[in-house]
Amino acid sequence: MGSDRFDVLREQVRGQVIEEGDADYESARLVYNGMIDRRPSAVLRVSQVADVMAAVRFARGLDIEVALRGGGHSAPGFGTVDGGLVLDFSAHRGVRVDPAARTARVEPGATWADYNHATHAFGLASTGGIVGSTGVAGLTLGGGIGYLSRKYGLACDNLSSADVVLADGTFVTASEAENVDLFWALRGGSGNFGVVTSMEFRLHPVDMVHVGIMFFDAATGADIGAAYREWIAAEPEEMGAFLGFHQGPPVPFLPEEWHGRPVVVVAGMWTGDLDAGPAHWQTMLDAGPALGSFFAPMPYPALNIMFDGLSAVPGLQGYWKADFLRTLSDDALRTAVEFSPGIPTVHSANHFYPIDGAVNRVAPEATAFAYRDVKFAPVIAGQWPDAADNAANIAWVRAYWNALHEYSEPGGYINFQDADDQSRIEDTLGSNYARLAELKAKYDPDNFFHVNQNIKPAQAANAVPSQPPAALQAAPAEPRPAEAALPEATPPEAAPTA
Repeated sequence: MGSDRFDVLREQVRGQVIEEGDADYESARLVYNGMIDRRPSAVLRVSQVADVMAAVRFARGLDIEVALRGGGHSAPGFGTVDGGLVLDFSAHRGVRVDPAARTARVEPGATWADYNHATHAFGLASTGGIVGSTGVAGLTLGGGIGYLSRKYGLACDNLSSADVVLADGTFVTASEAENVDLFWALRGGSGNFGVVTSMEFRLHPVDMVHVGIMFFDAATGADIGAAYREWIAAEPEEMGAFLGFHQGPPVPFLPEEWHGRPVVVVAGMWTGDLDAGPAHWQTMLDAGPALGSFFAPMPYPALNIMFDGLSAVPGLQGYWKADFLRTLSDDALRTAVEFSPGIPTVHSANHFYPIDGAVNRVAPEATAFAYRDVKFAPVIAGQWPDAADNAANIAWVRAYWNALHEYSEPGGYINFQDADDQSRIEDTLGSNYARLAELKAKYDPDNFFHVNQNIKPAQAANAVPSQPPAALQAAPAEPRPAEAALPEATPPEAAPTA
């Protein structure tokens, strides 16, 4: 059941165009956050790069909004839009590994579980997310914090090139060798500069790791947190572990009487010599009476998906807040303990991720991610199943964030922010915001890509009317021959994969 206007798009693409009334529409419009209930005019399940180029020109011609969906995890629901066109990359999850060069070429719909599965076959990895079903592209464009951050930097620090369809429908590659300013902006500027259709990453030797998970009574969280703060600062960068406040999960190594009660957790991995792993966890195990613990060698990808069953459940209601902390102060820890009894459900989490080590060794101006002199990135991720609880649980997240923000930096990690954090965008991008606004004016002067934590083009601040470039005003209905021949991401079958 298609409308006339989207029949024009169908003639220009190879992917499936789904409209309201089509059999797949209801499933196609959904994202992970069940609180997001938007109804796009159409969803394009992208088949190839040529589809993206045609869709961008088509949407510009009709003056409709475009949303980009990779993993679909965006808490604010930026992977969909009312009345607009969604470009859905969920079918494009290929990962092509070159073990000799230690690189991985990744398609835009790939998740970190896909990526880690492919690279682990060669004993390689790079910094990715804490949850396996998170999209590689979205996380990387916002920076990309993970267990390997202290050792190998952010995900964006490991990005070596990206293929991008710009706001005028043209295709470019951004790297240290070409379109260098765009490459700079992509590494932390989120989805503001174009549609990323392929990414290449540098890989590092990571295979089996020594995993540790320890639970303590949340009432002791200030003491445990202080011990964690000193321990993680003293540990070699091979240790990647976060501090968190949760409801006790139903896991066999936590006594049943603590299931659903407030707990503090230290979880992560040691990537050095496996035999040395137990000794590196011992300081935290001795920090207080542990309610339960788990230690074991396991493949790195197994840790990356370990918490998916709790925190990455499609359809949960979700509302998130984030900050940066120069240090994990006693005041911040007391605030976490104070609010821990109100943690909404076992699906919710308050984590403090360490971003010292290799993250701090990158200069603030080297990439768009400017916060290179802080030590922790806290997130308050409220998630729950029943929409009837939305008002109360959102109020808890906001009250907690307001209390914690007193001890935080002005900005917060862009991937952990919600839709009402748009007013913080200049603080979040910090010293790099002005340059990003100038590059936005260069690559997307009309702010076509604005369904995101949005960077306004620089000229918008001066209230100068913005007109599309002449090439856009007269864009042809059919792709030009030179564009049809542009290179696309190498299919995953072309080289060894996993």
